[in-house]
Amino acid sequence: MKKFLFLLCVVLSANTFSQNTTNDTLEKVITRVADTVAGQSGNWQFAIKDRLFVCITDENNNRMRIVSPITELYNLTEKELLNSLVANFHTALDVKYAISDEVLWSVYIHPLKELQEAQFEDAILQVYNAAETFGTIYSSTNLSFPGNTQKKERENTKPKELKLQKG
Repeated sequence: MKKFLFLLCVVLSANTFSQNTTNDTLEKVITRVADTVAGQSGNWQFAIKDRLFVCITDENNNRMRIVSPITELYNLTEKELLNSLVANFHTALDVKYAISDEVLWSVYIHPLKELQEAQFEDAILQVYNAAETFGTIYSSTNLSFPGNTQKKERENTKPKELKLQKG
């Protein structure tokens, strides 16, 4: 009997913490926080404070990504590219700088079903901050891991804060 109760508790607690986020959940958040929204379920383009975002999902393969273009590859200096790689380790946190199709992007990638609504909102904020601070402090939040080569430049500078509207 004790074994059965233990297993029942394990199963119930696992269900309590599991998520089942869908495109409908993401669409509600995007519609609530964005200034403009276009596209269709699983492929949205939206803007917040004139910054373009794209959110793409694949429900069958349990994947989701939010991206925001920063600049075309030919505009980048070697120093900016190296700083973005350092930032990927120290200050970009859950967001990464990445290059695709000759464009530098701020990117957040996560399994879709396991994503919580608060994580999704935070991901949008981090993508925004990483894109906005590219070329200066290269940061998605106010947090950083030790060893940042730009630490002295960052000491008196914080990333722009973006407040999402709660609806």
